[in-house]
Amino acid sequence: MILYFLNTFFSDTSVNNIFSYITVRVFCAVLTSLIICLILGPKFINFMSENQRKGQPIRLDGPQSHLLTKKGTPTMGGILILLSLVISSLIWSDLGNNFVWITLYTALSFGILGFADDMKKILNSSSDGISWKLKIFFQISISLSSIFLILNNFSEINNFSIAIPFIKDPLLVYGWFFIIFSLCVLVGTSNAVNLTDGLDGLAIVPIMIASSSMGLIAYLAGNYIFSDYLFIQFIPGVAELTIICAALFGSGLGFLWFNTPPAMIFMGDTGSLSLGGLIASIAISVRHEIVLFIIGGLFVLEAGSVIIQVSSYKVTGKRVFLMAPLHHHYEQKGWSESTIVVRFWIISLIFSIIGLATLKLR
Repeated sequence: MILYFLNTFFSDTSVNNIFSYITVRVFCAVLTSLIICLILGPKFINFMSENQRKGQPIRLDGPQSHLLTKKGTPTMGGILILLSLVISSLIWSDLGNNFVWITLYTALSFGILGFADDMKKILNSSSDGISWKLKIFFQISISLSSIFLILNNFSEINNFSIAIPFIKDPLLVYGWFFIIFSLCVLVGTSNAVNLTDGLDGLAIVPIMIASSSMGLIAYLAGNYIFSDYLFIQFIPGVAELTIICAALFGSGLGFLWFNTPPAMIFMGDTGSLSLGGLIASIAISVRHEIVLFIIGGLFVLEAGSVIIQVSSYKVTGKRVFLMAPLHHHYEQKGWSESTIVVRFWIISLIFSIIGLATLKLR
């Protein structure tokens, strides 16, 4: 929006030239979303507390300590994150860029699904939301529409190509396999982030780390000089997604202010599903889906622990972990919540560094 305004009224001024740089608008997007989140946060939390008398329903089969320490805490904090992110993105992004709209569409669509899930939990005073079959159906529907929109904005040279870590040339994958692969990335990432969101502040920092990393990749992939130097596929227009990632970082930082232990509000499925979908859609747009698996390694571990736990119990009748997802396993071992959260943040940062290192080691 700011670009349209400046090009219309200040086309020949130095101010217009300054804000034409993505790097300048990145800092502006971070500050804008951060300020919006911090200003709206207290009133939003009070509103949610008044309208959610019992707060987010706590799982009865989860750690028993949560029934005491987290009872009454309101949820749907994802609305605050999305509101700050969308406003900042609309202000500082180039609204003529289709990748921006596709990414926001994906985030908001997953957010609506998460909102419906959170709302059902609150209305029924139960930790059970909408059925998993219905949730998967809508996740697949949203993901397929996003994938086809992204593909329609690729040039032929970028279509059906996947960047492989440590290899210069991208892997060409044709037909339905590419669609299925991208579908797994979107659905898998949104659910993995959702599973990670189980402790105060646990999910939001890895989300910020992953979005920052994907933002850097988007900037490099959208710049011909950098992409040529690093042997990354050059994809015109994707550099603008750096603004979306910056807005997410700022809104995440603002949300963390209210989500640090003890949390004043939870992000809920409204936040976790939408932000997971957003990050995945950016990874697909910049053709670095596999690198996302490395950068989002913490999410993979959390989701993997659930898959292993369920599979082991069904096959052998025995559990591998004391409780799944993984963070609950360490709670059961006696680790304090703050210890788990900070150590998982460190693990997330390490995965991100490894993922970004693959860009150079080709």
